[in-house]
Amino acid sequence: MTDKITLERLRAREGTHFGTSDWVEIDQKRIDAFADCTNDWQFIHIDPEQAAQTPFGGTIAHGFLTLSMLSMMSYQLPRLQGVAMGVNYGFEKVRFVSPVRAGSRIRGVFHLKSVDIQPGYVATVMDVTVEIEGQDKPALVAEWLGRRYLEEQA
Repeated sequence: MTDKITLERLRAREGTHFGTSDWVEIDQKRIDAFADCTNDWQFIHIDPEQAAQTPFGGTIAHGFLTLSMLSMMSYQLPRLQGVAMGVNYGFEKVRFVSPVRAGSRIRGVFHLKSVDIQPGYVATVMDVTVEIEGQDKPALVAEWLGRRYLEEQA
């Protein structure tokens, strides 16, 4: 369970490290399931023998699979109190820096870049890095936009 924070505490955390997720394994089963969901069956993702002949030396996760793991990772961050719902508002920037080989473990590192409090909602911008365990270069870096719609006050 994650900590619940007030709007004031969220604003105070602006410009700081906001949290780091646990490591999560990206195994071949997860990669295959993502390929089935997206109809992206390129051999570098699903054929270990053929992918072994590439510079990757084996299968790699789809970049969009790595990106999609941010949702799960963000559930480990502090949660804002009084939120009716949150939505993924998009990305300003996304770069896939390094491939994630099947069997690797990744984690998200979140930096709260900005908080914009508006009537009825809070907009956030998170600088996110997805690290690959044991590697210097990250899997991806992104600037992630989020919105938290607030519960109506009586």
